Amino acid sequence: MKARSKYLIFLTTLFFLQNLYAIDPAAAHMIEAVKKQNVGKKLYNKYCTACHHKERIGLVGPPLLPEFLRKYKQIKDLSKKIKNGFPQTLMPSYEFLNPYERLEISRYIKSPVDKNLTWAKKDILKSIKHFNDKPKNLGIKNIEQVLPVVERDGGYVWIMEDEKILDKFALKNVHGGIKYQFPNAENIFVPTRDGFVEKYSLKRGKRVLEVRACINLRNVSLSRDGKRVVATCLLPRQMVVMDSKDLKPIKIIPLEGKVSALYDLYTKDEMIFTYRDKPLVGVVNSRDFTIKYKKIKEPIEDFFIDPFDKFIIATARGGKVLRVYKIKGMKEVFEHKMEGMPHLFSATYWYKDGNFYFATPHLRKPYVSVWKMYDWQFIKRIDIGGDGFFVKTHPNTPYLWIDNGTDKLILVKKEDFSKKILTPVKNKQYIHAEFTGDGKYTYLSIYDHNGSIEVWDTKSLKKLISYPADIPVGKYNFVNKNRKFYQV
Repeated sequence: MKARSKYLIFLTTLFFLQNLYAIDPAAAHMIEAVKKQNVGKKLYNKYCTACHHKERIGLVGPPLLPEFLRKYKQIKDLSKKIKNGFPQTLMPSYEFLNPYERLEISRYIKSPVDKNLTWAKKDILKSIKHFNDKPKNLGIKNIEQVLPVVERDGGYVWIMEDEKILDKFALKNVHGGIKYQFPNAENIFVPTRDGFVEKYSLKRGKRVLEVRACINLRNVSLSRDGKRVVATCLLPRQMVVMDSKDLKPIKIIPLEGKVSALYDLYTKDEMIFTYRDKPLVGVVNSRDFTIKYKKIKEPIEDFFIDPFDKFIIATARGGKVLRVYKIKGMKEVFEHKMEGMPHLFSATYWYKDGNFYFATPHLRKPYVSVWKMYDWQFIKRIDIGGDGFFVKTHPNTPYLWIDNGTDKLILVKKEDFSKKILTPVKNKQYIHAEFTGDGKYTYLSIYDHNGSIEVWDTKSLKKLISYPADIPVGKYNFVNKNRKFYQV
C-alpha cells in the first residue's frame, strides 16, 4: 500500500507540473501512458455506476456524458464538484480520493461515449413508474388561468393560478417544454433533459406516471386528439411514440440527424420537425406516424409555426438568413438577410390593424427585429441594450416584454415601438414573461440561485407578490401556448 501511495503521489505531482509548466517530453510520455490504463474508467466503475449506470446514461443520478456537463468548462471544475459532492442530493463527497483520481474520473466522464448507445422498447417499458401520491384538490377555478412554472436548479415544477401556488412537485433535470393534453387540459406532460417524461394530473392534483423515453431528449409534443405523446431524442437519435394513458411505447422511429424541435398542427393530424444538421423537414402523420421528408435549402436550427398552420418561419445557426416556407409543398416564399441568428423559439406574434406581426431576439446581438406576416416584410430593428433571449406579449398588453441579459425589463410599445425600461429586481437578471389566459397577470423569472417568480399586474405594471425560486425559467399557460386559442 505504501508503494502504491508513493506512486500515486508521484503521478499527481507530474500531472500538476504538466498543467503548470512545459515539462520534458519523457515525463509527458509517461503521463500519457498512465492515461491509457483507463484509470478514470476503473474508478468510475468502482464508485459511480450504482447511481449513474455503467454506460454513464444515468440511473438515480443524472447522465454523466459531455452533453450534460457543458457548464463545467474545465476538468478541474468538475473535479472540485466530485470532491465536495452536491449538498441536498444523493451525491456524497469524494474527498477521500486524491486529486489525481478525481481528475481522472472527471476526464473520463467528459470524454465522448465509446460506442453507439441504444434505448430500446424493453428499456422504455422497464423504466415506467407509477406514483402513489395522494390526490389533492387544487381548487382550479379556470384552466385558462393555470400556469406551470419550471424551477430549473431547484428541481421543481410549480402549478400556479392567478397569484397563487397550488402545488409543487419534484423533478430533476427539468428544462421546460411542458405540454397540455387536449381537449380539456386535464393532464400536463413534463420532459427532462435526460429523457424522462412525467405525466401530472391537473384534475386530480398528483403525479401519475413517469417513463424514460431515451437518454437525451429534445422535446415532446402531443397529437391533436391527445392520445399520443411523441418524444424526439438526440441520444439515441429516434422518435418515440407513446400512449398518453399509460406511456407505453407504441412505435420507435430511427432519425437521421439532430432534431431541432417537433411541433403539432392544430388544423390537421400532422406534426412538423426539422434537423439542425440536415436540409430536411419531416412531416409526420400523427395517426399512423409515417414520415414524409421535404428537402430545403439549408438545415433549420430554429423555427415556429404561424397562427394559422400555413407557414414555418425558420433560420439556421450557420446562416444569416430568415426564411419562410409554405407548409403545403414546403416551398420557400420569403428570404431576408439578417446579422445574428434569430432566436425563433423565443419569438412572439400579435395582431394590429388587420395585420399579424412577429418579433424575435437575435443570438449574441443587442436588438430584436420586427416583421410583418403573410405579405412578409422586415419592419424594424429595435435596440434593447444587451443580448436578450425572450420576447413575449399578449393581446391585452400594449407592450412587447423583452429581456436583455441584465436586470432590466424592456417594454416596447406595439403601437409606435417606443421604449420603457423597468428593473424588476435590482442586480438580478430578469428573463421570460408569461401571462394568464386573460392577460391580467404577468409572471417574470428572476434568473438567479436566489431568484424569484414575480407576479405583476399587467396594466399597472406593479408587483403583486414574489416567490423565492432557484433559477426559475419557463412558464406555460394553456391559452398562450396554443395557436388555436389566439382568438381568445
